[in-house]
This record gives sequence, C-alpha cells and structure tokens, in this order.
Amino acid sequence: MASVKIQPAPLSGSIFAQPSKSMAHRAIICAALAEGESRIENIVLSDDIMATLGAIKALGAEAKLVDSTCFKGRKSITVRSQGGITVRGPVIDCMESGSTARFIMPLTRLSGEPVTFTGRGRLIERPFSIYAELFQKNGVVYTDHEGKMPITLTNKLRPGEFQLPGNVSSQFVTGLLFTLPLLPGSSKIVISGSLESLSYVKMTLSALRDFGVAIAYDADYRHFEIPGGQAYQPVPCYVVEGDWSQAAFFCVMGAVSESIALKGLKLDSIQGDRAILDILQKMGALYQADSEGIIFKKSTLRGREIDVSQCPDLVPAIAVAAALAKGTTHIANAARLRIKESDRLASVTRGLCALGAKITEEPEGLIIEGISNFTGGCADGAGDHRIVMALAAASAASRGMIEIQGSDAVKKSYPAFWEDFKMLGGRIEER
Repeated sequence: MASVKIQPAPLSGSIFAQPSKSMAHRAIICAALAEGESRIENIVLSDDIMATLGAIKALGAEAKLVDSTCFKGRKSITVRSQGGITVRGPVIDCMESGSTARFIMPLTRLSGEPVTFTGRGRLIERPFSIYAELFQKNGVVYTDHEGKMPITLTNKLRPGEFQLPGNVSSQFVTGLLFTLPLLPGSSKIVISGSLESLSYVKMTLSALRDFGVAIAYDADYRHFEIPGGQAYQPVPCYVVEGDWSQAAFFCVMGAVSESIALKGLKLDSIQGDRAILDILQKMGALYQADSEGIIFKKSTLRGREIDVSQCPDLVPAIAVAAALAKGTTHIANAARLRIKESDRLASVTRGLCALGAKITEEPEGLIIEGISNFTGGCADGAGDHRIVMALAAASAASRGMIEIQGSDAVKKSYPAFWEDFKMLGGRIEER
C-alpha cells in the first residue's frame, strides 16, 4: 500500500480542472449505443473510466484512445458502434466503479444472453437490490452470491412501469434511462418521494439529449415517460466539461491557504457539486469568477448548517473547511455516504481526527467543531479516493507533517492528483 508524507507548505497557483468523471461515463455509454462513430474529448483514464471502457467493449463497441490535440495531457476517445449491444464478453469487471455497474446492468438486458458482473473492494458489497426487484418484475432473471457480487443476469428486460424510492442512488435511475428508450415499447419511471442527487439525473438527461434520445418528465422529476424504439445518434465531437467534484478539494485549499485558481470549469454547470461555491461562500470564503474559471483566496470561515442530500460527494472536502471554521458546522442528510468506496462518514471522522480535528459522527451526518489548524499526524485513506484528497487538503493548514496511508487510491478518479498538488507547491515524499 502506497503512502505519502506531506510537509506543510502554503499552496498557491493555477491548475486546469479535471474532466467530469460523471459526464465522461455518460458520454462514453451514449456513444457506445449510437450507430456510427463519436469522438469524446477531454478524457482522463482513471480506473473508473477504464472500467466503463471495458464494459462497452464487452457489449460490442470499439474504443480507440489517442492523445488529445485540444487538451494537453488528456485523451480523446473515438467510439464506434453498430447501435444497441452485442454481447462479446460474458463477464464484465466493474473494478470499483459503482457507476459502471449500475449504468451497464440494465443495458445488458437488451440481449437475452447471460452476463455476469464482478467487482473489487467495497463494490462487491454495495447494494443492487433495487435492480433485483425491478428486473424480476420485468422478465429478467437476477442471481447474486448471498446478496453480493458476482451478479448474473439473463433474459431480456420488458418495457413497463418502474417504481423506485427517491432516496436510492440516482445511478439506478440513470441505468434505466439509458436502457428503456431502446426497448420495443414505451415505459415509465415513477419516483416515490423526492429524488436525491437530482443533479446526476439531470446530467444523464442532458447527455441523452445530446445523443438524440427524447425523454419527457414532470417539473419535480418524479415521473418519466420514455418512448420505446428510439435510436441514439452519434456526436462528431463531445467535449467533457470540468469536474466540480474534484475541484472542490482545491477550492477548499485556496480558502484555507493562499490563492488557488481553477480553470476549465463551467460556472453555469448543472453538476450538483457546483454547490461547493455556494457552500463555501456561505461559510465566508472569498472567490472571484470569470470566463476562464475561479480563484479562491484565503478567508475566515464560519460554521454552518449544511444539507448535503443533493451533493453528498462534497462531504470530505466540506469537512476539511468546517474543521478550520470558527464555531460549529452540522453536515446533515449524508447517510448514503456509508455505502460508498468506504463508509465516508466514519472515514472522514477517523482520518481528520487523526490530524487534530474535532468531529462527532452521527447516523446521518457529522458535527464538526472548528480548530485553528490541523496538528499533523498519520491518517488512513481508507482505500477511498475522496478521503485521500481530503487528507491532502488538510495539509494546507497544518502545523505538522501529515502522512497518508493508501495514497494511491486517487487513481480511481484522479490519477494526476499528486502532480497537480505539487504544481501548487505541495511538498510530498512518496513511499
């Protein structure tokens, strides 16, 4: 297991934001379902994206990777497909990507051929029971191993009405939205209660529109009408926008250290994690925004009540800011973080407290008492990319050295994280 030691140092400078992993997943899958050729620009080959590329190849698409001529250090992917799917690989390894698994599972049921899904790490234990219930009601045989992966699916999915509670992962909704337009008849998705992580569903709908698929939905996104018999259309050049989820850590670093500029972000993005701007501003953070990006400056932060039901992935970054804010911060409605790559409520608490933070873990949230600085120490990244990045962000306001165990977990979503960290003045020793 790799580890890094970070000597505290002021962080400042400018970096180009990573491409949105969430939008990249969606664009790659849409391209794989479109007859013809699509090109997707601004791609970083994280472990999760590699898992999705492996999945579309198993379902008959071809993907060619070359260095991007538009985005330095990034990739361009050309996806060729005959439209729909052709099962070429009966086993799909989703690695540790929940997005890959939940997006691709329904798509395999455009074919009656059996497909088995495997994974690694915490993904093996993450819940898929929503699909078990929905599939079995609509013609699919679902077989798992004592409630865990491997999961084998056989038979074709029938069109119909699919009912889901609003408090489940939006990834289940997205998987259905990808698949149902390709079925021979029309379908409905009905959500009971408010749909959490709504922004991710909006991102899916945006990608579907870009690739020629029409879906009707009501104003509160609880009823979706999906005409069947549709066809995805190829896109000559789809550019993946910058990722607010990853940028959030550098926004926090700028707010607690010196001045950090982030380029390549859309200020009018529909990504839910753009909420980091509003959250940090309400905590007192100072920033400037223009057409090129955003600059965060060192600020005096204050504790707040923060509802993260629509942006749970921001919690590790927010927790770092909250630990350095005056007063108390209460992070609420974060229960779904317990079934991510780690139990993130527990991992954030253990990791930041090992560095001097004062955090009380609740069943669905965190209570964080502000401190002036982290003290330094040794913390476990819990095999979770976002926990590792949060611990690194803490070093921007630490009196002592910080050692992070499992530092290579960032490869899951952000392979260049440590290079970008060093570009801003981060002083690390890798082991």
